[in-house]
Amino acid sequence: MKKILAMLLSAVCLLTGCSGNQGGVSSEPQGTSEVSAPEAKKNARVTIDGTKFMVDGKELWINGVNTPWQSWNDFCGNMDEAAWESTFALLKQDNINCTRIWINCNGTGVVRVDEKGGVYNINEDHWNDLDKLFALAEKYEIYVMPTLMSFDHFKDGNTGAKNFRTMITSRTGSDEFAEKYCAEFAKRYADCEWIFGVDLMNEPDWVYENDECGKLSWDDLTYFFAKCSQAIHENSDMLVTVGLGIVKYNSDKYNGNMISDQRMTEAAGSENACVDFYSTHYYMWEKPWFGFPFNVTPEEFGLDGTKPSLVGETSNDDDAESGMSCAVKYQSAYEKGWNGVMVWMEYRTDGSSGCDELWYRYDLTKEATNKMAELIPEKIHPLDSGAAPQAA
Repeated sequence: MKKILAMLLSAVCLLTGCSGNQGGVSSEPQGTSEVSAPEAKKNARVTIDGTKFMVDGKELWINGVNTPWQSWNDFCGNMDEAAWESTFALLKQDNINCTRIWINCNGTGVVRVDEKGGVYNINEDHWNDLDKLFALAEKYEIYVMPTLMSFDHFKDGNTGAKNFRTMITSRTGSDEFAEKYCAEFAKRYADCEWIFGVDLMNEPDWVYENDECGKLSWDDLTYFFAKCSQAIHENSDMLVTVGLGIVKYNSDKYNGNMISDQRMTEAAGSENACVDFYSTHYYMWEKPWFGFPFNVTPEEFGLDGTKPSLVGETSNDDDAESGMSCAVKYQSAYEKGWNGVMVWMEYRTDGSSGCDELWYRYDLTKEATNKMAELIPEKIHPLDSGAAPQAA
């Protein structure tokens, strides 16, 4: 019996990681033999210093992509863990340090909302899938920008669209989403250092502009973002942003910055209600009205210069229209003072063989990200994390 107890005691170790609600116990080494001190763990948490992203006291430049989904609504208990592991391994191989992933594309499979706009249930399988996703982020040392919602939630014909519109236009509904989902997300993953920042909604511009999405007011949308950001900030150190589709709603140069500190803090009545960085999207159809971001500074493009700014979604194959290859866009954005670029890569299901062929024009993306890693390796990999682990 004594031998069995000794064996059990020796097996006790400290458990850490990005999975939700993990814990552990530790024991001091016994006996008189010398034990080597463990190597100090580097802090991967992204912070902000002025208008720069920082990691462990060093600047981070987002050499990023969008891998938004593989099968649409991937995290409702149906996550293809092997496919996502292959994606993370591929990104690691090509010096991509951050990816934006939609953790709820359009439906009620994650957050269930009733016809009065009240949140009555959160799918427990969603948390289980996110545990796996963020564990992969930690394993491959690639940051994830989880996107919580999209304009797709509000589109005509979408299951739950009317309920989500009611939720946004109801102060009680917005409060419940912030308290029951955003705060819970923040608490569960507060210790996950590989969450780069939370994107509250993909392109709410269309919820405001388009009849098919309800044409909701900016007052209601701004209140919703304010309460969600407040809930996240009060329960974690996570950064927060909103992926606006057009700079005109992110700039007082145009229609007004709908996620400015003043608007957000006044809406929620709290200093914790704010975004920490800007992640405006850009596609070439915008150029006649709003210019081109890759050959100007963020301020010249229309942002206020008070926060880090990245191009959170853009094409990787518009060189014929833009006059810039994907690789040149990344480098030019860096030289003009942007804090990162994240190109769009939609998952293909056309039977192509080879993982790198399953993401749209990945050849263009990896050329850009590998060149940036040659240009500024210390900012792409500030933790000097080394080679990628092998996929399981």
